[in-house]
Amino acid sequence: MNPRRDTRNSRAALFDGIEEGGIRASSYTSHEINEHENERAIDGLQDRVTLLKRLSGDIHEEVESHNRMLDRMGNDMDSSRGVLSGTMDRFKTVFETKSSRRIFTLVASFVVLFLVVYYLTK
Repeated sequence: MNPRRDTRNSRAALFDGIEEGGIRASSYTSHEINEHENERAIDGLQDRVTLLKRLSGDIHEEVESHNRMLDRMGNDMDSSRGVLSGTMDRFKTVFETKSSRRIFTLVASFVVLFLVVYYLTK
């Protein structure tokens, strides 16, 4: 046998499947490998899109519930503003008369004294 030919055969057997630019898969062509990678990437993107869609739906529901809660709170604040303005009108009428002012001062003093005693015994 020719020793040069044996070297070529052994070299071909050793480097079989290697092309310039990388290793060539024996059962797949580079086109099939790229398609397989693309399919995996598409599946990953579909999973991410599904997750993002679900998250955005949850965020939408949360925002809607917070908006309803804020609307109720705004309505409650408006009604309490009406009650407080009525109370302030009553206080104005109490302060306009001198005898009512003395009674108010007496009641306020008892309330303050009660609070002081309450906090001291606590």
